[in-house]
Amino acid sequence: MKKLISGLRDFRNSYVSTNLELFEQLSRGQNPSVLFITCSDSRLAPSLMTNTDLGDLFVIRNAGNIIPPFGAANGGEGAAIEYAIHALGIEQIVVCGHSHCGAMKGLLQIGKLEEQMPLVYDWLRHADATRRLVADNYADHEGEELLEITIAENVLTQIENLKTYPVVRSKMYQGKLHIYGWVYYIETGEVMAYDPETHTYVSPQSQLDYAPGSTQHKTNAPPVFCELPVDPDELKPDLVLHQPDGGNGGKHENENSNGRSQFPIEPTWIPAQAANIYRGRPRVKRRGR
Repeated sequence: MKKLISGLRDFRNSYVSTNLELFEQLSRGQNPSVLFITCSDSRLAPSLMTNTDLGDLFVIRNAGNIIPPFGAANGGEGAAIEYAIHALGIEQIVVCGHSHCGAMKGLLQIGKLEEQMPLVYDWLRHADATRRLVADNYADHEGEELLEITIAENVLTQIENLKTYPVVRSKMYQGKLHIYGWVYYIETGEVMAYDPETHTYVSPQSQLDYAPGSTQHKTNAPPVFCELPVDPDELKPDLVLHQPDGGNGGKHENENSNGRSQFPIEPTWIPAQAANIYRGRPRVKRRGR
């Protein structure tokens, strides 16, 4: 508590005193540009990691950055989403998971939580779609790799849950709302962003390609191959993708032996980090090696 009180004093003396105009503006109302949905984990600081100021982010935080489907729970998530979009006019949403997520660790062994932490157990059941998807599609992964996959897939599950909200669906239909999926890596401070075109996690710079009015273009960085399960109906017919075994074994050229699709991503992070991110089977390597 002493640290908190000391921090309050420093905040007023250093930050508030040099940003009086900002605080006067904020006293008249808020106008955030992004709804930022992330985990309650103490190792995440949305404003710090995005270098944004007070008033820039409207934040929802809970264990596992979970958004229950519309009508599935009476918590504050739905009310906050509705307020952010309808009252504040927010047009961008970020769902941000993170490495070493305790909630996702619990999800992978949810049966053990029912007796010891029944409220956590009940809450994580809202992410049961993530648990089932991982169990059915990633049986050949385990340990930290399985946890990373679960974290990444959970972000996508929560994006799908967001789309069940009437206010979200309506604005997306009008082209007035855009949703982005991120994974933050505590150990490096790196962020990976989901690319809906290639069904992979890439540098967040790539998301400028999907921002309204963007003039950005993707880089030509060497690709790393990874695996994420996707809806076959979403695959583009003109994609010609790497086949590690040199053949398709009678399968669609975009599928591996488990029916999962393999797509290149364009990393800008350090090679040591890239080696641990969604690399799929050990045989899947950087092109040219």
